[in-house]
Amino acid sequence: MTCTLFLTRHAKSAWNTDAPSDHARPLNKRGRRSAGALGNWLHQQSVQPQQVLSSSAQRTRETYELMELPAPATFTERLYHASAQIIFDVLREASKPNVLLLGHNPGLMQFAHDIVKHPPAHSRFEDYPTGATLMVQFEISSWDQLQTASGRVLDFVVPRELLGE
Repeated sequence: MTCTLFLTRHAKSAWNTDAPSDHARPLNKRGRRSAGALGNWLHQQSVQPQQVLSSSAQRTRETYELMELPAPATFTERLYHASAQIIFDVLREASKPNVLLLGHNPGLMQFAHDIVKHPPAHSRFEDYPTGATLMVQFEISSWDQLQTASGRVLDFVVPRELLGE
């Protein structure tokens, strides 16, 4: 039995906004295009997310909406600027075998590095830019069995590549 994780950093957000807080910052134009491209890429994969665990921030909510995934999302404050350890703890509570987790750096980047056996040979994996998505598979039957350094990387993409930029 396997479990598959899609680990996605939110798409590019706007800084020149009248949002009352960092939590309320929306996506910018490029971020909206990127989120759509990520959704298209996800729909082409042989494995599809069955559950989405996401930060409650506006930019992660918009990223999820623009991906147009059929999987239901749970938005939680716990994933807003969460550390790698909190991300690990939240994922271990997932109820479906194929999960998309949507969050923020630097915790997301650290978590990505912590869970893979071997990092992908991609120049952007180190800094995990906005919209970056890691597809990683684990030889486990449920998420509560998740261990660090156990994931096999299936793919790693960044929106600029998907958009041909």
